[in-house]
Amino acid sequence: MGKVWFVGAGPGDPDLITVKGRNLIEQADAILYAGSLVSETATRWAGPGCAIEDSKGMDLEEIIAWLIRKAREGETVIRLQTGDPGLYGALIEMVQPLDEAGIDVGVVPGVSSAMASAAAGVESLTLPEVTQTVILTRVEGRTPMPEGESLAELAQHHCTLCLFLSITLLKKVQTELLQAGWTEDAPILVVHKASWPGEEKIIRGTLADIREKCRAEKINSQAMIIVSPTLGARQWNELKKSKLYDKSFSHRFRKAQTTSQ
Repeated sequence: MGKVWFVGAGPGDPDLITVKGRNLIEQADAILYAGSLVSETATRWAGPGCAIEDSKGMDLEEIIAWLIRKAREGETVIRLQTGDPGLYGALIEMVQPLDEAGIDVGVVPGVSSAMASAAAGVESLTLPEVTQTVILTRVEGRTPMPEGESLAELAQHHCTLCLFLSITLLKKVQTELLQAGWTEDAPILVVHKASWPGEEKIIRGTLADIREKCRAEKINSQAMIIVSPTLGARQWNELKKSKLYDKSFSHRFRKAQTTSQ
């Protein structure tokens, strides 16, 4: 009986897969990749005898049946998923039937599109005395949100919000952020296909105009929305700096420098 590995392919650029993920691809007997979101180039390290298939036309039962069949035929089977398998990746839905079938499972984390989008914009999701909290969430659409997790409720914290799977719901994003007390001039960053070679688009705007800007660029899928009080800090004249590198701040690797009078 083989082992099924759920491997995070990262946000788009195949070079952003982890070393462990790449090594497993090289060893794989079979790879099922999520072709609607993962570029086929992410499988380029597979050996000549590896069975590679795209799952974009499969439903959950077909995916599970494929993984179980291949695990019974070979030693290393990979389910290659976008970003990180633990974020909006239907991981547990796939793992439970594998557990029932007695098939060993492993997970390799991947770079999330939230991090890749911040990198694309050269933005920090946290800043001292501005915000130290990041919320990864989505806007309610066909999938309902649990009680207490509406965007209007979460946005009341006025920290960094990374909104997955919500680009077609920008009108609702605007409404709920205004309801939570954000102003119309609050900066917003939208990144389409973060890190995808030749396909990445970066759109900057405000709560008031970001929807029109995205419509003008025809952005309607595979986009990360970042709303944060830290956006644009690269151009700020004044910035609260980290205590970690402050010469007057002691930690276990460095003693504070004192100024003699």
